Amino acid sequence: MALIAAAPKATFYPSSPSLYQIRPARPNSISTLSRTISSISLTGKVNSNAQFVSTPFLNWRNKSKRCSGSISCSGATFGENYGKILLSDVTVTRRPKVYLGRKWNSVDIATGAVVLSMHVLCLFAPFTFNWPAFCVALLLYVVTGLFGITLSFHRNLAHRSFKLPKWLEYFFAYCGAQAMQGHPIDWVSTHRYHHQFCDSERDPHSPLEGFWFSHISWFFDTKSLIEKCGKPNNVSDLEKQPFYKFIEKTYAAHPIALAVLLYALGGFPFLVWGMGVRIVWVYHITWLVNSACHVWGSQSWNTGDLSRNNWWVALLAFGEGWHNNHHAFEFSARHGLEWWEFDMTWYTIKFLQAVGLATDVKVPSESQKQRMCFSE
Repeated sequence: MALIAAAPKATFYPSSPSLYQIRPARPNSISTLSRTISSISLTGKVNSNAQFVSTPFLNWRNKSKRCSGSISCSGATFGENYGKILLSDVTVTRRPKVYLGRKWNSVDIATGAVVLSMHVLCLFAPFTFNWPAFCVALLLYVVTGLFGITLSFHRNLAHRSFKLPKWLEYFFAYCGAQAMQGHPIDWVSTHRYHHQFCDSERDPHSPLEGFWFSHISWFFDTKSLIEKCGKPNNVSDLEKQPFYKFIEKTYAAHPIALAVLLYALGGFPFLVWGMGVRIVWVYHITWLVNSACHVWGSQSWNTGDLSRNNWWVALLAFGEGWHNNHHAFEFSARHGLEWWEFDMTWYTIKFLQAVGLATDVKVPSESQKQRMCFSE
């Protein structure tokens, strides 16, 4: 179960092009102004904090090089240096106490227990393997990972990069709830704040606080999320819909019901593979986008943050690994912008568009790409 804290009182939608709200500025962060300028270029909306940006600053930004993971590039102001993450140029600037040295509340304990139990269940996988159980895990990996997390939670709900008929939107969102990463309101809230405060001291899961913090540890620290962002207020578009409020209130019941169904159909092997193995697999693939894609890979676009394009994460995560592309064009339904950048989620959206189910599909124009290019 994902634990989501949200942003302070200013209720903006940093990633939803249909809403076009404005990001609050990051304190003491050059990258904030640079990303604001990019947002102006892409959306045509003007931030009152950036109306008087000078031409010399624009020229300076265009001359800037790829982010090397330094504090000044990321906007983090933690003031410490804990060394670089292995095989990367990202410097850790803060080491939060997640497991020891802090008080765990009941939500943290419950979340930790669920994640730990799924990993323990995986230990039985070698002893319960059979082909039907393996196929169930593979099928649910696609249903909950592709349809649920990447297509629904991420590109459809968090960024509004395309529209679906409500019955299909809700079906895909229900698939995402079965991934046990949180209900849609939770997941979307955290993700919008990640973009709003990307790689700053208020990012819910930045590798500037350590690789493992960005990968998994943030998931168990409710207090840290609340201190960074405050109470949830950036998902009113979902909260006003009864379906999402229903899933929020009954969230725990749905994966339990699926577990009971799997056990009834195939006994303990179906439970181990359809729940344990599949959930842990989708957990870590999703979390690699938060961690590995801000540490290892290349940058094609001048986003002013640590986001990277990582081909092997893209293969595992249905195209989500083209993360620098995504941070450059948050509104885009397509993450693999080059023909060779494999993006299974985009191919699925294109199919839905071809049969008339997906509409208002957004992709970046050539002029928008030009604005985000690095200057030579």
